[in-house]
Amino acid sequence: MHVIALATETDFEGWRDAARALALNDISPNDVTWTVASRDDELFAASTLPEFDPRHTFSVPVAFVELAHVAILNRDPERFARLYRLLIHLRQQPHLMDISTDSDVVRVQGLAKEVRRDEHKMHAFVRFREFGRDDDFRFVAWFEPSHYIVELAAPFFEQRFADMAWSILTPDRCAHWNGHKTVFTEGAVKSAAPSSDPLEDIWRTYYANIFNPARLKIKAMQTEMPKKYWRNLPEASLIEPLIAKAGRITQTMINREAPAPRPSRQRKEEPAMASPAPIKSERLAALRAEAADCRACPLWKDATQTVFGEGPSHAPIMLVGEQPGDKEDLAGKPFVGPAGQVLNRALEEAGIDRDKVYVTNAVKHFKFVPRGKIRLHQKPSTPEIKACRQWYERELAAIKPALVVAMGATAAQSVLGKITPIGKNRGYLIDLDEAKALVTVHPSYLLRLPDAEAKEREYANFVRDLKLAAAFLHKLKAA
Repeated sequence: MHVIALATETDFEGWRDAARALALNDISPNDVTWTVASRDDELFAASTLPEFDPRHTFSVPVAFVELAHVAILNRDPERFARLYRLLIHLRQQPHLMDISTDSDVVRVQGLAKEVRRDEHKMHAFVRFREFGRDDDFRFVAWFEPSHYIVELAAPFFEQRFADMAWSILTPDRCAHWNGHKTVFTEGAVKSAAPSSDPLEDIWRTYYANIFNPARLKIKAMQTEMPKKYWRNLPEASLIEPLIAKAGRITQTMINREAPAPRPSRQRKEEPAMASPAPIKSERLAALRAEAADCRACPLWKDATQTVFGEGPSHAPIMLVGEQPGDKEDLAGKPFVGPAGQVLNRALEEAGIDRDKVYVTNAVKHFKFVPRGKIRLHQKPSTPEIKACRQWYERELAAIKPALVVAMGATAAQSVLGKITPIGKNRGYLIDLDEAKALVTVHPSYLLRLPDAEAKEREYANFVRDLKLAAAFLHKLKAA
């Protein structure tokens, strides 16, 4: 009997290497016991992997490899054995994956289907709550998946919530996104996650008001949202009372006398919203004056003033940040606070004169939450970014820079018109209609890093990105 102990519950590489060695030695699936080292130290000590010549190998269909990557995340203790059994049968019947009725294929596909279903539930039922203050502020969620899916599900949250720092805690594995990359750590306990959030009362009020008892289908609802997820949803406390009252409310709606139809009135044609004045001939001074009275989104109500861009009217480089901070809101100028000092130092090291670049932000008003005497910065939402994009577009058309440097996820979303993860898109030039774009981190990200070594490393990467901008302009001048 061969006992194979894998390093973790999701050790695909370890399973693959062991399965290859076993198969090349023609070891029957019935003669192999699979376990996980951390789960049983005695078995780990007794692991017996047969020797094999690494020059000897064999191939399997790509469909099997892709299926195995997902199926191994299932919590079924027999998954390693099921995968090895299917592998052995594939060596005998290379086209076995095309036989949808084969019992081994059906079993493994069932494992993968359960994992994908659990991944979908995680995407749907994770609820973030505010946690921490100031530089430690982030959004934290607690979730209890049925399978080992945290790393599989993480890319969805990276794209969906690219512009905010978040953590998802589970009993098996935790994911932490810092706006640049996701770090995975060991599992946690539920008490490590916040138990409430100031905005949840607003959400519960909204949920209660959109709940339509006339369209309630309890079985369908519980199929899509099983009760096991209710305890982690802020609206969970309302679900059963709303269901209990649904029948009475529906009957009241039926008994209510139908209102008389409203008299038909011809709709007056409303004048179309005037589009911004022709942008190709606008001057920055006129734009700045017009933006001072911008009411395109609610942020103007709490901000001190509009913080417009600053720099030469025909600058070759346009730097775009996220939004003004506390210092910028008070001064009325972009990048004059701590993040601005980091930017100035990095520009100097990259060989770029700040006085010769145009500096602005994707959003022109400061968004914050008051916490005592502190105004705590908040990420702009997508509607706010879209509402303010007209000013970026008009600045771009007036200045006509050769290169736009988007600093941070919010700036990248404004410049490129879509949510754009930083890590996957930095380090190279991106084509715009009449210019090039370069994506990098925001200087404030460097200030939030927890340790000196990380700050030094990421600051060097930031300077390296700015040096790409300097090299591009040098080539442009030489052409």
